[in-house]
Amino acid sequence: MSKKSSTLTPVEIAREAFQRLGTRRIAPTPEAYRIAYEEIQGDELPALSTEAVLAGFAAKLAKQPGENGLLGTRLVRAQENGDWMEYDRQLTEFAELNWQSRPIVPHGELVPVDLERQFIRDSKKEKMLREVLARVLVFNLPSLLENAPELANESRSNGQDIKMAFSEQAMNEVIARIKQLSFQIELKTDDMAQQQELLMRLFQLLLENINGLLEQGSWLSSQIETVQTLITGPISQTSLADATKNLKEVIYKQGLLKNTLSEEKVVVKNMMLTFVDRLSAMVSTTDNYQKTISGFSQQISQAGNIADLNSVLNEIMRETQTAQEEATRSRDAMEGARQEVEKAEARIHALENQLVQMGELVREDQLTGSLNRRGMDESLDREITNAERRETPLCIALLDLDDFKRINDTHGHATGDEVLIHMVKVIKETLRKLDVIARFGGEEFLVLMPETNPEDAVQIITRVQRELTKRIFMHESQRLLITFSAGVAVHYKGESQAELLKRADVALYRAKNAGKNRIVFADPPAPDALPAA
Repeated sequence: MSKKSSTLTPVEIAREAFQRLGTRRIAPTPEAYRIAYEEIQGDELPALSTEAVLAGFAAKLAKQPGENGLLGTRLVRAQENGDWMEYDRQLTEFAELNWQSRPIVPHGELVPVDLERQFIRDSKKEKMLREVLARVLVFNLPSLLENAPELANESRSNGQDIKMAFSEQAMNEVIARIKQLSFQIELKTDDMAQQQELLMRLFQLLLENINGLLEQGSWLSSQIETVQTLITGPISQTSLADATKNLKEVIYKQGLLKNTLSEEKVVVKNMMLTFVDRLSAMVSTTDNYQKTISGFSQQISQAGNIADLNSVLNEIMRETQTAQEEATRSRDAMEGARQEVEKAEARIHALENQLVQMGELVREDQLTGSLNRRGMDESLDREITNAERRETPLCIALLDLDDFKRINDTHGHATGDEVLIHMVKVIKETLRKLDVIARFGGEEFLVLMPETNPEDAVQIITRVQRELTKRIFMHESQRLLITFSAGVAVHYKGESQAELLKRADVALYRAKNAGKNRIVFADPPAPDALPAA
């Protein structure tokens, strides 16, 4: 008995026996296994049958985790069924998968490995990952690198190579190239981000300069402010599409009004020219009259009898009447011109107001006619500033339509839109003139109530709830009851817009949990949330 065999356990002897069979390319049949086992064990082979040894090996292997345990389970099943052909097939597949291309290195020895011949055998999962990575490198990544063709070509090359990298050396080379590509993409991305930031800064500076050159209240200001708001916030496909749609509609309507405004200005110009012409004619007539009177003065001094004086007086009366008629005509013409100018000025003023209103369209929600999120932010910020400056109370109410999802699911989104329009219409007609309603998002709306204490704010929202309940919404001869829950909050001095909205939202959440058609007043802010007095 060799020294080595005396130190091995039966399980270790069995494992080394299978390794020998794999190294010698011998099928692991019971007879071949017995021979290998006896070679390792020597003369002290225990009095065990081959079947018993194989059954013990399978039982031990079945207790191992992962694929080894799965193989052991299959071997135990084959042994219990007496199906040694299945036992042989399972061991053969396992040997081919794990030992066929791997050199057996004796314990404690280092053997040089031929890396070019050490092929990587992919499992099903690894094969899927390899194919996905190759697809990303060949198709997806190059589409994002249109502005960097050299990196796109490198990505495609790495994708093709990783498909054929079946040795450890080839795989290591491809991985190194992919790491280098990733580093180059990161540098390129940083450069592109810096270029985009510089372009956006330049665009912002250009817009600010253009806005500075415009007159206060110009109809272009609102459009410029819209673009400025867009480029300062997160840019998405949806935000770009919405801004483009709004601006196209506003620009079209403003173009029509601008042409009409130009025509009215031409009318004013023509009226002023007429006024100047008539004034010039009147001055000319007056000048001629004065010269005529001076001539008559000489004729009077030279008159020798009453007949000559009568003749001169008749001429004076005739000239005076002519001058008076001309003056009357000029006065009437100038009065008419003045009236036309006043009418044109009134039309111009009305058109300019319409232009301002068209500019305000970018602040309105297109569906309901209430303020949109941008208009809400501006109005709330303005009211907070006014409240703190005047030291007057400011309350807000955050409303959420009850069961809106059920309305959409049951009657369709078109009916849901009609419900929102109806609700906003009722709210607008019920609120006071100084109150403002804005669409906060989806079926949520914000009501601003300046110069309103908390008790009155709750009463206002309660009145809106009752009015909404009275005015039944009809859909296909069916009555739909529309209600909302609300969270009401009063602004505290020094409190930010975000904190005020957050407290109102928490109150709204409590109202929704308490049931439908409820109003909950918000708790005051935490002491550390407000600036020190």
